[in-house]
Amino acid sequence: MEFREPPHINPAPDAPRRIVLLGSTGSIGTQAIDVADAAPDRFRIVALAGGSNLELLARQAVHTRAEVVALAEGDIDELKARIHAHAELAGHSSYRPELLTGPTATARIAGYPDADVVLNGVTGSIGLAPTLAALKAGHLLALANKESLITGGALVKQAAAPGQLVPVDSEHSALAQALRAGTAEEVSRLIVTASGGPFRGMSREALMDVTPAQALAHPTWDMGKVVSTNSATMVNKALEVIEAHLLFDVPLQRIDAVVHPQSIVHSMVAFIDGSTLAQASPPDMRLPIALGMGWPARVPGAAAACDFTTASTWTFEPLDEEAFPAIRLAKQAANASATHMAVYNAANEEAVAAFHAGRIRFPEIVDAVADVVGKYDAGAIVGDELSVQSVLVAEAWARKSAQDRWGQL
Repeated sequence: MEFREPPHINPAPDAPRRIVLLGSTGSIGTQAIDVADAAPDRFRIVALAGGSNLELLARQAVHTRAEVVALAEGDIDELKARIHAHAELAGHSSYRPELLTGPTATARIAGYPDADVVLNGVTGSIGLAPTLAALKAGHLLALANKESLITGGALVKQAAAPGQLVPVDSEHSALAQALRAGTAEEVSRLIVTASGGPFRGMSREALMDVTPAQALAHPTWDMGKVVSTNSATMVNKALEVIEAHLLFDVPLQRIDAVVHPQSIVHSMVAFIDGSTLAQASPPDMRLPIALGMGWPARVPGAAAACDFTTASTWTFEPLDEEAFPAIRLAKQAANASATHMAVYNAANEEAVAAFHAGRIRFPEIVDAVADVVGKYDAGAIVGDELSVQSVLVAEAWARKSAQDRWGQL
């Protein structure tokens, strides 16, 4: 896919870009608001879609003066009351945003017509419908919701115009930046870096005894339960490898993962002449968020740069695929059918929930995913045609299959 500016957006607009922020109460969303606050000449948040944290969503609405606020689940009357209360306290008693509610609210707001950019920071495959809605509306889509691309695959790629889809994950933002240095024909390999998570260096046997609390203690990033657990199992990195394949049209056999504990080099591109370009910066998601919202222009001061006046060491080590087989399994699934990765992702979400409920042990998360993926027959369950409905059917089958597995333990 090409990474250039869609023709309907000026790379350096005279007015701030109008941003629709999906998943505003999550980690990506809150940092995106920080980015917009620091660059009011570049960005204005005009619409928000948040989760169940009504208090935070209400405060964000009043702070940004969003024109529309969406709530997929929760009490819309309570949200309205909280917004009114915060508006009164802030001296903006006349502030009355349009409120959307219901299961389609996030997708509806993703298609908000008076917008330039949609930042999809929703967690999980529920982000697929908003992703497709944003693309259909012709907006630049800054994608932090990797699951929508993973599960939607060809659906998302077919819906995206050249230059319309820009990655926000730090690894893919790094790859997009490094890829500017050469043509597609000059790319040899993509190297996606991984911190190694909290259990780097541990054997599979030792991993049997780790606790949910330990799995959530990521050494670098502050993330939610599912993403933090996925990082610990390397499922998150597996999804990122598949995402890189879909974003950049590089075959899976030419995409590698390497452990880099310092999380300074976010990913690398190796070229056919032996040159490797790495994007390096201190671990701060505000940089890829700012670049995603402002693509292809950089935002001055978005984050701190590396300080090369201070001694430091960067190390790289191979991934232990015996202890962490998630990436190998994902590549096999992605090669099997167009809906196998939807099954992989859904089974993993169920397995993560089972682990945190004390029903299975940590290594059994990926074991369960492997078992469900191995039993999946795409032709018999969803047929050959890829659609949103076939993705939903595949996911439902995977969730039930995983849940049935817990009943047999």
